[in-house]
Parts: sequence; structure tokens; C-alpha cells
Amino acid sequence: MPGLLRGVARTAVVAGTATAVSNRVSRRQQGRWAAQQEPQEPQYAAPPPPPAPAPPPAGSDMSSKIDQLKQLGELKDQGVLTESEFEEQKRRILQG
Repeated sequence: MPGLLRGVARTAVVAGTATAVSNRVSRRQQGRWAAQQEPQEPQYAAPPPPPAPAPPPAGSDMSSKIDQLKQLGELKDQGVLTESEFEEQKRRILQG
């Protein structure tokens, strides 16, 4: 009888340990998945790119381009423009 009791007790300890470990792993995985989901939750549609700037007068071409680039940089810093939108608008200004 003592051998049987010892075997049952050992089985209970092993099963309890396995359950505790399994629960801890599950909680850790859920925490990681939740952390991965948080940045993706607030998905908003990107605002449309600002309209192309009007052609500058012929005399102040360079200063006008500099002013436009400064405005684009401010929009990017404010989060209105993404990096790719900023690059596209910058390319248009410098080509025109």
C-alpha cells in the first residue's frame, strides 16, 4: 500500500507541475500576441496627399522651392505625410 500511495502522489505532483507550466506558457503567448496586436489596432486611412503646389513665379524659383520643401518637412514632422508621400512630393518639387 505505501508503494501505491507514493506512485499516486508522484503522479499528482508531475501532473500539477505540467499544468502550471502549460498555463504559464499560454499566458506568456497571449501577452506576446496582445503586444503584437496593439500597434496594429488603430488603423486609419492615410490622408490623401496634398495637392501639387502651384507653379512659382519665374523670378523666385529657387526660394519658392525651398519654401515648399520646408512646408513638406513640417507636414512630415506633424505626421500628416508618410515618408513615401514626402519623398514623392519632394521629387515633384525638385523636378518642376
